[in-house]
Amino acid sequence: MTRGRIRAKLRRSQLYTFACLRPHVNETEGSVQGCPRVIYCNQPHMHKKRPLKYCTNYISTTKYNFFSYFPKALFEQFNRVANIYFLIAALLSVTPLSPFSPVSMLLPLAIVVGVSMAKEALEDWRRFMQDKEVNARKVSVHVGNGVFSYKPWEKIQVGDIVKVEKDQFFPADLLFLSSSYEDGICYVETMNLDGETNLKVKRAMEATSPLNEDEAFKEFTGTVKCENPNPSLYTFVGNIEYDRELYAIDPSQILLRDSKLRNTAHVYGSVIFTGHDSKVMQNATTSPSKRSGIEKKMDKIIFILFAILVLISLISSIGFAVKINYQTPQWWYLKPKETDVYFNPGKPLVPGLAHLVTALILYGYLIPISLYVSIEIVKFLQAIFINQDISMYDDESGIPAQARTSNLNEELGQVDTILSDKTGTLTCNQMDFLKCSVAGTAYGVSPSEVELAAAKQMAIDLEEQNRESANAKHKNSGSEIELETVITSNDGNDFKRRIKGFNFEDSRLMDGNWLKEPNVDTLLLFFRILAICHTAIPELNEETGNLTYEAESPDEAAFLVAAREFGFEFYRRTQSSVFIRERYPPKGQPVEREFKILNLLDFTSKRKRMSVIVRDEDGQILLLCKGADSIIFDRLSKNGRMYEEATTKLLNEYGEAGLRTLALAYKQLDESEYSAWNSEFQKAKSSIGADREATLEHVSDMMEKDLILVGATAVEDKLQKGVPQCIDKLAQAGLKIWVLTGDKMETAINIGFACSLLRQGMKQICITALNSDSVGKAAKEAVKDNILMQITNASQMIKLERDPHAAYALIIEGKTLAYALEDDMKHHFLGLAVECASVICCRVSPKQKALVTRLVKEGTGKTTLAIGDGANDVGMIQEADIGIGISGVEGMQAVMASDFSIAQFRFLERLLVVHGHWCYKRIAQMVIIKDFPT
Repeated sequence: MTRGRIRAKLRRSQLYTFACLRPHVNETEGSVQGCPRVIYCNQPHMHKKRPLKYCTNYISTTKYNFFSYFPKALFEQFNRVANIYFLIAALLSVTPLSPFSPVSMLLPLAIVVGVSMAKEALEDWRRFMQDKEVNARKVSVHVGNGVFSYKPWEKIQVGDIVKVEKDQFFPADLLFLSSSYEDGICYVETMNLDGETNLKVKRAMEATSPLNEDEAFKEFTGTVKCENPNPSLYTFVGNIEYDRELYAIDPSQILLRDSKLRNTAHVYGSVIFTGHDSKVMQNATTSPSKRSGIEKKMDKIIFILFAILVLISLISSIGFAVKINYQTPQWWYLKPKETDVYFNPGKPLVPGLAHLVTALILYGYLIPISLYVSIEIVKFLQAIFINQDISMYDDESGIPAQARTSNLNEELGQVDTILSDKTGTLTCNQMDFLKCSVAGTAYGVSPSEVELAAAKQMAIDLEEQNRESANAKHKNSGSEIELETVITSNDGNDFKRRIKGFNFEDSRLMDGNWLKEPNVDTLLLFFRILAICHTAIPELNEETGNLTYEAESPDEAAFLVAAREFGFEFYRRTQSSVFIRERYPPKGQPVEREFKILNLLDFTSKRKRMSVIVRDEDGQILLLCKGADSIIFDRLSKNGRMYEEATTKLLNEYGEAGLRTLALAYKQLDESEYSAWNSEFQKAKSSIGADREATLEHVSDMMEKDLILVGATAVEDKLQKGVPQCIDKLAQAGLKIWVLTGDKMETAINIGFACSLLRQGMKQICITALNSDSVGKAAKEAVKDNILMQITNASQMIKLERDPHAAYALIIEGKTLAYALEDDMKHHFLGLAVECASVICCRVSPKQKALVTRLVKEGTGKTTLAIGDGANDVGMIQEADIGIGISGVEGMQAVMASDFSIAQFRFLERLLVVHGHWCYKRIAQMVIIKDFPT
């Protein structure tokens, strides 16, 4: 049976309980106030006249179009002070006062402006070709009588019924009608919208979910009334009238443009918003116009030169007027009696003023117009060098570097501060199951990259201590060999370590040896939680014959791979059950077990946990839960804290090793207890109103308590190749590096050690806010005063430091940063930060990233560079003097908002040191600036 048929038979109404938003209301209850947009589904002829004629699905991200190119490009060019001066000089050269032909002034200006405009046109042409490629994508559209035909995206209109197939992008904002699943669910990847790689579950309306074949749309019609286009990605107000009934439309039933369909054979949807009305285009912001420091400095130089030019011309005109008045009447050969307005000894003031204009034109070459031609050519060629640099080409992804604008090339050689994201930028965003704790016992002996970095540092310290000893070289070689053996040993477990998502080593748990452990029952429960408590879909790899998992997050996929390697393979999901193939002992026959899914409480950023309620083959009802340790520990029963102390200690160790941790717990339920709770839960789930989410959360909390702790997991997000070496070289060059991350402080600190951002002997300054439950004004002022005192004390400590080689690292969390960024404190915070060699900001929001970048840029007055890979980094990238997007796994929004794009963080060193320094030095020499770095 093919995978498509398997999926078509899946019915999971009971599985995605939080996604079951299928409100059914009557006509009086479902009216939507203030919804001016009317859409006639599957009736394209209704949208040919206004006011129902909406915008097309054609999109354009170019800066210019055919009609606006010349006026806008000319306006951009004459924003430069020098071009304005050259234009005035060219206009004056047309007058009789000009001492030479106007061609000599007009032609160079035309060349300069023309070259610059041609460069702008070429860069915009590339954007146009990208838009053209997107607009030409094909999608299946209903053309009538149940027949679907492929059309380009740009031909799609509001009201069309489209059929989107697996791994295709949605061409417009769609109302989700049905899918290949019988109960109308689909999986959507939204990394192009919000940078999140986890899959989202969408559910169609119950009334339209049976329309899962092409022929079913032969007679389908509906009328949608909804809100006008707006940039809110997570809200939607509207209803649909279908089959004489009115149904409310929930945001979970909207499929947004540029999202990708995953794990679903196909879906049907009705087009709601097209083109620039779609929410992703409403959120698109044009990159701010950035000017390099060289250009700004050249403007200042032009002003100085112009002042000198005016002074010289003024002296010359005064001298000319004096000669006209006193000496010219004696010069008979000039025929002083034959006068005109430009030569009249009787009125020397007018000839003097005329000569002033002539002198300005004559001496105008003091400001060299050819300089601008040379600079534009240098910038353009430099951009080509960057794009074609084989040393900046990533073989793994096949992505070269790209200079998306050539205006800022020389800025790369002047960077003072680098502000970087962590996940996906310094790390790979690929999780490996590395260690675990079960019943308070630690398992897993593989070292993390943080531990390896510490070991290497210890080896370096040992080498320094024994430098003078005769056998130091031999000892250090042995140390290096031993360390390398830990990493690349070729024992029997070498194959397992190369499995994606699994880097666990411990003979006590592998190959069924866990059956010999004293806590075997807890281990069995631990493995089953890993294999059952998830929302993933198994996929059979036809080439290898192995199962792969499409999960909502990399962590979840790593848990399933780990469970499979431990002998608990999740291999199939049916209507309301999951099937586990348990292999223990390893040589025995595998046992297939079915666990019926009764309810699933999804993971959200607010809940920080997920739970699944299952019934096993013995009829026992279990609640299996995994989540953040702080959340889980607060929900443990008195009898469930047996392993809390030991697990807490291990969790701290895992955090110090730079690992991401989750706690696992469970709870046994009586039939009567579950029935009473489920009745309340179903009632809350089917309710309609603003308090629905709050009610669901409250009912879920009633169940997720009195848990019994089982253990904890630790997964590692690997550093990208070459990151520590790159950061180390940049730091040696004197660049300050800030890392802005959403991780907790402990994890960020240890990642800092792993990537050489923090070094042994570097003194850490941690700024934290007081824990205060009060929200009053007095309490906030107390917290603020405490933070200010910490910043002041730290600044004083640095000033009193006597060691000239001492290095400091500042570490601050998002909650504290919110106070530090306020107007009356931000300059104190910045003053401390610039004195530190490294800065790490933890638990920061995307908005805080942008605010920190703005503070550094404006407060220091020096060139800042921001680098990131996700949509949450766009604000930071656009705010910095130079924005660099990484073509990683979190979509392309960071790249589209950037000035340069690279494939990996390690290429930053070459971009700054090689290309940036060369271009800055070359252009600096042209404009006679002597303070460039050597």
